[in-house]
Amino acid sequence: MPRWLFYSLVTMFLWGGWGLASKPLSTAMSPWQVQCLSTLGLLPVLVVLGASRQLRCGSNPRRGFWLAFAAGVIGSLGNVACYQAMAIGGKAAAVLPLTSLYPLVTVVLAMLLLGERLNAIQWGGVAASLVALGFLNVGTDTAWISPWLAVAMIPIGLWGAGGLLQKLATNHASSEWVTFGFLLGFVPAAVLIPMFQPFHWDLSGENWMWLLVLGLTYGLGNLTLIVAYGSGGRASIVTPMTSLYSLVTIPLAVLWLHERVTLREGIGVSIAVCAVIALVWEHATGTLQSGAEGQDEQRKKG
Repeated sequence: MPRWLFYSLVTMFLWGGWGLASKPLSTAMSPWQVQCLSTLGLLPVLVVLGASRQLRCGSNPRRGFWLAFAAGVIGSLGNVACYQAMAIGGKAAAVLPLTSLYPLVTVVLAMLLLGERLNAIQWGGVAASLVALGFLNVGTDTAWISPWLAVAMIPIGLWGAGGLLQKLATNHASSEWVTFGFLLGFVPAAVLIPMFQPFHWDLSGENWMWLLVLGLTYGLGNLTLIVAYGSGGRASIVTPMTSLYSLVTIPLAVLWLHERVTLREGIGVSIAVCAVIALVWEHATGTLQSGAEGQDEQRKKG
């Protein structure tokens, strides 16, 4: 197994664990407190990144840092919305696959702002995402959209915008520096939240354990993602692969948290996962083909 593939799978499993830990915490405390305290788990990862020799490499590290930092601030707010969606009734097995559609926003923003174009399969992914939203809308007769589904739209937009900023940041700085700036962007929210939101420290040992797992799995997932990139993994393949972490969260939520997925929700989840794959499949395949063609050309020259 290639080294980049191994670390991509590790990232997917770590973020799948992050999704699992989100659910019990979202019902035990406010989403703002979850975001604040889970940031403690990012600190060891920031220390490791800070020691990297490649940290300040790039054509314009300062610009790359601030773009990544802004992505982190936006991403932290998206996390809060994700926790809130689960706190008001959304199942982890449904919320996580739905919010995994955030690459759709990144792709559309790149098309509008950077002049990139959607291919046929990506347009199919757009259509599939809309169908998934229809199946996951399990509102009552008096509500045309479920409350948790409405809140789940927020992280899709915020994470998608953050993805575009990260993409721009990598044009100016190393992956290590971009990730360092991104994770550091979670600190302002952690500092400000206790000043403006109700906060309590009398948490059970189990809750502290889940908070540590939440922060570490999220931070370590970003660290292994960097290793995957640095080991030869193409961003157009590694990024979409790791965004499918809900494939790990769903079975864990069913087995560990005893969540039950209805037929309608199951269809919606399946379509959402397929939509994520469609959004990146053709581009990733083209990258693999171009890489193979380049190797063939080198053999001919040799």
